[in-house]
Amino acid sequence: MNSGVDSNICTGVWSQDKWKGKFDVKWIYVKDVPNNQLRHIKLENNDNKPVTNSRDTQEVPRDKGMQLMRIIHDYKHSTSIFDDFGHYEKRQDEDNARKGSDRKTWSNTADSKDSDAPKTKN
Repeated sequence: MNSGVDSNICTGVWSQDKWKGKFDVKWIYVKDVPNNQLRHIKLENNDNKPVTNSRDTQEVPRDKGMQLMRIIHDYKHSTSIFDDFGHYEKRQDEDNARKGSDRKTWSNTADSKDSDAPKTKN
């Protein structure tokens, strides 16, 4: 973490508004490490499930964390999440365009005189 948590900021990145706050990070590694490289590490504090079955905020004992970091550090990757950004940005643009189109269609329907759609006050 490069900053404290600012709980007054709403980033708008979550599908639900129940999480607020932001902090800055400096990434040490950005690379794809397949789950099969990590699956053998079991967490005794999570019913001995593989670390790959953990959820965000799962506490990881120090010795298991050190194993994870060693594997991540040593893994020779050929891809990273950055390779996929173009694809996901395009999908989001298409989704936003579709949602905008849906809103316009609904708005046009609501403004129609013979429509049964509910009217909204401006």
